[in-house]
Amino acid sequence: MQTIGAPSTSKSILPYLSPRRLLARVGWQYRLSSLHPLNQRSFASSNDVKKNGEADGRERASPGSSDPSTQSTTSSSPPSSSTSQSAVPPDWDENPDLNISAFSQLPHSTFGYNQHMIINSEFKEALRQILWQFRAPIRYAFAYGSGVFPQTASSSKSASTVHAHPSPAISSMQGGQGKMIDFIFGVSYTQHWHSLNLQQHRDHYSAIGSLGSSFVSRVQDNYGAGLYFNPYVTVNGTLIKYGVVNLDTLCRDLSEWDTLYLAGRLQKPVKILRDDPRVRLANQINLISAVRTALLLLPSDFTEQELYGTIAGLSYLGDPRMALPAENPNKVANIIKYQLPNFRRLYAPLIENLPNVAFHDPRCKSSDWMDDPDTNATLAQDMDPKKRGNMVRRLPRSFRSKLYFRYQTKFQIPQLDFDQMLEESDDQDPTRVKKQQGSVFDQRVANDRPEDLRGEVKKAIQSTVQWPSVTQSLKSIVTTGVVRSIRYVREKMEKYREGRKREKGDRSHSSSGASKST
Repeated sequence: MQTIGAPSTSKSILPYLSPRRLLARVGWQYRLSSLHPLNQRSFASSNDVKKNGEADGRERASPGSSDPSTQSTTSSSPPSSSTSQSAVPPDWDENPDLNISAFSQLPHSTFGYNQHMIINSEFKEALRQILWQFRAPIRYAFAYGSGVFPQTASSSKSASTVHAHPSPAISSMQGGQGKMIDFIFGVSYTQHWHSLNLQQHRDHYSAIGSLGSSFVSRVQDNYGAGLYFNPYVTVNGTLIKYGVVNLDTLCRDLSEWDTLYLAGRLQKPVKILRDDPRVRLANQINLISAVRTALLLLPSDFTEQELYGTIAGLSYLGDPRMALPAENPNKVANIIKYQLPNFRRLYAPLIENLPNVAFHDPRCKSSDWMDDPDTNATLAQDMDPKKRGNMVRRLPRSFRSKLYFRYQTKFQIPQLDFDQMLEESDDQDPTRVKKQQGSVFDQRVANDRPEDLRGEVKKAIQSTVQWPSVTQSLKSIVTTGVVRSIRYVREKMEKYREGRKREKGDRSHSSSGASKST
């Protein structure tokens, strides 16, 4: 029996389970035949398919498992209709219980497996070994960024000396482009965690660490987006940056979008190294909310790259780094270009289970299109105001209130009427379970002129992102220290210059090609 993600006996990558096959194995409604329902169904028939919950080639894993990419698989016959119908409960995101404590309490045993990216097993083990160097308890952890997922083509340059003594797996995966590896650690008790970590790794902290764990935790929790970063520290011979966040803060941002700081990070592919059931549920809400928000910004027909580019760019709207020479201007385009299959793994199952959007591309009939980075499939969404109003109604609570406020002003709704409307749409009353159907107001918002709706949604995102990003950046100057802050800014400005230089080179190349063709 083959175990996915088990330690390799050689230096090569493990036998690879394609995203398409994995999606079928974890119970999402994909077909492995050439007549894929994504290509044949209409919007009307999609509801029937999803209500029946049919799936082929489904394989189960222990609901208590923390990393689906390491589960052993066994073949099974197609489930019965009744089993399929209960596999992924309809409208699971309407009244989710974010107080769960076990994976068995998730809506389904394979719920949220799309969040787990498949990477080289030896590289994954090297990342996990870094976590084991921390005695303070880490409940949830993921690695992210260009140090884990490439955002440029492979380089032929000699290996960088950024890492002191990295493991061979890290050196091999970074392909000579030695880069700092970014981590986020989710912890249960902020002060307790920093108290233990200060005892073990006092050198990770700036001078602020001398003020004690109580002061450090207050700075973390009360300012910015609720994170405390320690950059440019060497663990296991590898240069890393790690951010610490309380699990309550993380889950709140994922489910409500109060800052979009961490929610935006998890809307892109990351490698989850330690999982938590509550975070997995909250992140699935975050991901499906990102799809709905992107659909409000897109026309009726669009491509995968347009969809994923819109999602990846949400958290950069209002980010001050994008307005300054402190970030690669092509960052979003690069993420999509080099991580397209991972975006499919993350979002295709969610798209398949939404009633108003579907893939409509003959290339999807190919058995290997899920793995093909050159395929840019087309999709179509139903622009019916009622269905789009339902999407508005199901946006994250904090973000939705900002959008509502903007339209209260635009539609000139009296404050008393507006307050009554908000009370009727309140999701926080635990004594009643509500169906999240779009109201007349939601439908009116969704039916606004497309260019006006896009503008209002973007402004609501900007108002969500801007202040937490600014305060988090200012806080980082204090928490990381002057020397490391200067180093960080210098490297970001270098990325900006490299991006501009590459952009000019691409323009020059395309213009010379056009002149030759004429």
